[in-house]
Amino acid sequence: MSELHDLTAIAQLEELRSRRVSPRELVVHYLERIERLNPGLGALVEVTADAAIHRAESLVPSAASLWGMPFADKDLVARAGVPTRYGSRAFLDNVPERSDDLALLLDDAGAISLGKTNTPEFGLTGYTETLIAPPARDPWDRELGSGGSSGGAAVAVAMGLLPFAPASDGGGSIRIPSASVGVVGLKPSRGRLPVGSGLDGLAGLAVAGPIARNVADAALLLDALVDGRPYPYAVRAPGSGPFLETALHPEGRFRIGVTTVSPWDDAEDIELDPSAHLAVEETMTLLGALGHGVDSVDWVPRGYATMFTTLWRASAARIRVEDAQLHLIEPITSWLIQSGCALGARDLADALAAAAVFERETIATFSQFDAVLTPALAQSPRPIGWFDAENAQRNFSQQVRYAPYSSFVNVAGLPAIVLPVSEAPDGHPVGVQLIGRPGGERALLTIAAQLEGSRELRHPPGW
Repeated sequence: MSELHDLTAIAQLEELRSRRVSPRELVVHYLERIERLNPGLGALVEVTADAAIHRAESLVPSAASLWGMPFADKDLVARAGVPTRYGSRAFLDNVPERSDDLALLLDDAGAISLGKTNTPEFGLTGYTETLIAPPARDPWDRELGSGGSSGGAAVAVAMGLLPFAPASDGGGSIRIPSASVGVVGLKPSRGRLPVGSGLDGLAGLAVAGPIARNVADAALLLDALVDGRPYPYAVRAPGSGPFLETALHPEGRFRIGVTTVSPWDDAEDIELDPSAHLAVEETMTLLGALGHGVDSVDWVPRGYATMFTTLWRASAARIRVEDAQLHLIEPITSWLIQSGCALGARDLADALAAAAVFERETIATFSQFDAVLTPALAQSPRPIGWFDAENAQRNFSQQVRYAPYSSFVNVAGLPAIVLPVSEAPDGHPVGVQLIGRPGGERALLTIAAQLEGSRELRHPPGW
């Protein structure tokens, strides 16, 4: 017999709206799963059970888009009265008095926070292993990591501890963990959302977005994040209306480009895992069978590594860690912050100019296609402890070789979605990435939903 967590997020919302299930019942169901399963997964680092039950009991019936739905804030998002540690020993005692806008937006949508999901220190790495919490573990193989930086969110969704999760993506932080644990992760276009738009951050890299078990559930959460709020710079793609309708009725044929080139190829030894290569080939075959046009992309980017590394270091330099706290942070964080602070104005100006050129040229090259297919990851999920904890520059190189197809999408400001499409020989899900045109989320959701319809949804062991 199916339990509540077996239902899609859309079906759970319908149960709430029909009053067959109360917000309290749904919240308690997930809190019980978290209590039982989270200790072996490291998905959540803070559980606010009393506050969640109180909100569920006091929630007034409304037409709010996510009324009564449980979720958890990523531990980079401040929520008033709840410890917000940013994955760092430097913020162990930080309890904010005010909530961030993203937390307030989800409150307005009627959703109920159950706590905080695990994230690496300040969200700076593509894996989720910190000095203040257990690592976020891949539920398919708990000796493996979940990826990052939204690693806890992806694990919670993959293992049914949450119906979906809001996340953030500054260099792959939604897509890397989603691909690592076999769920759907969507990075919106720069400027798509009123909160987490990317327009208020350095180089426009970081945006908010959804992680979910299927494409339609991701679209449901995306609609809530878009929220219909007026925003002067928001992307307005042709064809208004909810993204959920697109995902539920995925109709259309598109021209799709394919590349396994990454912009790191001229700086790092990028080797594509056979399972990742096979996933791309199988997806190409399926896309052709679905009636889409599929062709290769002629794309040879150069000089990306220097530009992005400068931007990432400059972004880290904005983190407010005092000199007296430097001994508390991790070597990779310390290297990024200190080398970022040492950058000169000309270094940053040159990197921003190079990023603008890269964005323009990438969009121009990809513009002949409605979407571009790439591997989601170059390597299979990495074992816990695989990333070098002492040598920061080697650590950065390891992250690049694991996920070389992610950060350039942030630099270009494009939307992208990852989803599982096949399995490795050991049964672990393997995903691909689809990159859209500016404002092209609708095409991505259509194509992804069509691909998803060709395979059966699988759950990790112990579900």
